[in-house]
Amino acid sequence: MYDKRIKNAYFREMLGAVLLYGALLVLAIRIGRPMAEGALRTLLLVSPMIGFGLMLWAIARHIGRVDEYIRRLILESVSLGAGITAGLTFTYGFLENAGFPRLSMFSVWIVLCISTMVACVLRRLRER
Repeated sequence: MYDKRIKNAYFREMLGAVLLYGALLVLAIRIGRPMAEGALRTLLLVSPMIGFGLMLWAIARHIGRVDEYIRRLILESVSLGAGITAGLTFTYGFLENAGFPRLSMFSVWIVLCISTMVACVLRRLRER
């Protein structure tokens, strides 16, 4: 029962943060992009980071609620994901020197998320 409450609390907090992020992102793209350059435009374009900050807050609260085993699993998965991401981004940096197209920094975040999920799944499979 306790585990279910933890998961539900995390889901509610993360869902709220993701929905806010999405709403601010749509506003930033639709309203901010066509605006004239200036401080207001800049603030509007970075406003989705409020939702991102709330996502980090939800993750930190979740880590504080779970037991030591889950904390260790999360830490190891994120660490492996970060290592994989570092290796891939360094490799692609060398490929850019060879003429490959430059990628957006947003792609690093996607690689980190996927690498962390793969590491988590592999850890779970290994422990069976």
